[in-house]
Amino acid sequence: MPQMAPLWWSILFLTFLTSFLMMCIIMHFQNTQEPIKSDNKMIKVNLMNWKW
Repeated sequence: MPQMAPLWWSILFLTFLTSFLMMCIIMHFQNTQEPIKSDNKMIKVNLMNWKW
């Protein structure tokens, strides 16, 4: 496979790069378009004095 022309290597690299970037963009916008639940969920912490 190293006997391939440099142009083909660059075309392959650019196709994989563009497909990867498009998948990242799609996943990013799918994650951000979800409705944000504005429940004020308070984290309850048990404040305990650990005396060893």
